[in-house]
Amino acid sequence: MNLHARRGFMLVLSSPSGAGKTTLARWLLQADAGFVMSVSATTRAKRGVEIEGKDYFFVDEKRFEEMARAGEFLEHAVVFGHRYGTPKKPVEEALAKGRDVLFDIDWQGTQQLAQRAKDDLVRVFVLPPSRAELERRLKERAQDTHDVVTARMAKADGEISHWAEYDYVIVNDDVARAQKELSSIVAAERLKRRRQTGLVEFVKKLGGK
Repeated sequence: MNLHARRGFMLVLSSPSGAGKTTLARWLLQADAGFVMSVSATTRAKRGVEIEGKDYFFVDEKRFEEMARAGEFLEHAVVFGHRYGTPKKPVEEALAKGRDVLFDIDWQGTQQLAQRAKDDLVRVFVLPPSRAELERRLKERAQDTHDVVTARMAKADGEISHWAEYDYVIVNDDVARAQKELSSIVAAERLKRRRQTGLVEFVKKLGGK
């Protein structure tokens, strides 16, 4: 229970494809009402049951470039030949209201956020327990062709090499344990003094200085 005002924070989950960041992100959104998902704009085609404005904002190359030039993105990057970017305005509005914003982005986008977000950013990198398990998960989910799986595995080493740029690392060998570790991170970050914007007035009422 919040007894005083708090500023929200940006929680980034990054990992190589197949390590489980999307599963953790979906779980956190369901388990914690304090989070909202950052919705990215992308130039890739809509997949299956994806919903405009909920999963992504689907735009063409021209519109994406216009948004980038106008400074409307907190970050943007090219991933597997498609452009992705985080619209700035809805994120800033959520943080000011004390909502926490969840990001499912790669290391490129995280580096850009780190330059702009400062104290608002919390970075979590999710690692697979092994390369063999990573490949098994990619094949088992059956979303991609053999060539795409091969490309994702080839890219994994480069992605994993950025783990040290993150504040926390979770090895996702057990989903339940990974969920508990993520919850612990969230709880600790919410208690940081710099985010509790109403704490000064709260303490004054208690008779403190």
